[in-house]
Amino acid sequence: MHRALAHFRLGPLNLVTAICLFLCFSSIWLLLLAKICRFWTVVLEFGIRVLPLSAEIRLAHHHLTPFINFDIPYLRMEPVLPSAAVWGVTCLVTLALFAASFFLSDNLIPVMYLLRGILVVPVSALLYFVFLAARFPHTPDSYMEGLMTAGIALISIIPLLFGLTYYIFDFGLLKKALLTTVAMTHLALFLPLQILLQGLFLQKTVLFMPVLYIIFGMPVNILIIVAFYSWGMTWSFRTGRTV
Repeated sequence: MHRALAHFRLGPLNLVTAICLFLCFSSIWLLLLAKICRFWTVVLEFGIRVLPLSAEIRLAHHHLTPFINFDIPYLRMEPVLPSAAVWGVTCLVTLALFAASFFLSDNLIPVMYLLRGILVVPVSALLYFVFLAARFPHTPDSYMEGLMTAGIALISIIPLLFGLTYYIFDFGLLKKALLTTVAMTHLALFLPLQILLQGLFLQKTVLFMPVLYIIFGMPVNILIIVAFYSWGMTWSFRTGRTV
């Protein structure tokens, strides 16, 4: 019987393991967070030097306790409203992608509807900047700081998410620790690169901000966690029992 159809029994050992792993990884993450933020600062500084990116690095100070405080780095750049040329090119690309969705085969119907759903975001952004461009309330600075802060929060809750959904299964201590380490490390390395890539687009115009936020922001990071979780669930149980 497939494990998805089997009756789940939460053993006391798995419960104790889940609590211990959650406390262990959360404590390690909080203790290393200040150093990780400094590492992100180095990565962003290197990216500004080697990439065609006009930005500065700012630090947002945060403290959780008198003993745990850190400076979150983010990119600062001037907000640029879309020019007529940028707006026109973006509109043409959006229309081209929408037209291309009609030429997808029947086997790719889910991709077709996903693509059309995604295109709703740039279409709404294009219409907004035609009529209400001067009222756009967000700046690249606030967006970048928010993305970094949300990324830290998401990484911080990985031990809790896995504790509720993965540690309770009998995969063994090493597999549970390995999956958590890989997922948290991957996101910690991915986040500054995500910031640099989005900065390359935002320095051109804030027209791209809605697409970057709704499509290529936290949803991508969440899908990474789901992918690691799905990968971990394909591993065999420690005892080979049906649980």
